[in-house]
Amino acid sequence: MSDIISNFTFDELTIGQSYSQSRTVSEEDVVLYAAVSHDTNPAHLDAEYAAGTMFKKPIAHGMFTAGLISAVIGTRFPGMGTIYLGQDLQFRRPVYIGDTLTVTLTVVSRDEAKKRVALETVVVNQNGDKILTGQANVLPSQEKISRTVIAVPAVKIV
Repeated sequence: MSDIISNFTFDELTIGQSYSQSRTVSEEDVVLYAAVSHDTNPAHLDAEYAAGTMFKKPIAHGMFTAGLISAVIGTRFPGMGTIYLGQDLQFRRPVYIGDTLTVTLTVVSRDEAKKRVALETVVVNQNGDKILTGQANVLPSQEKISRTVIAVPAVKIV
């Protein structure tokens, strides 16, 4: 049985409405993000180097965490058909391998004339510590869209 997801249109979004989604960060996530982005900063990939930093062990890329926000916006809330117009980000704490991150998006304002929405964006870890905060500006779809979730392949680092 396939999972069907539906977006939230501009007209369905109300101030205070929110959506949350969680993900546990793996070492493979960090390595794959480095491979795709070409960000090979040793703070992310070299445990010996990272031991000498203020973090004491490898950390995930900040933009990986920001990418989790983008994934929620584009697939779940508001979802398909949404145009991402901008994002303000404040990185508050490091993300370590094994951390479980929860992305929460909350509608904070609606612009009826331009059909735009501002979303508070907050990412917390498993301890409730704020990792990333900010605000996204989006143009949600005007039409309802329902589709089968697109499966992505499992990728393993060898």
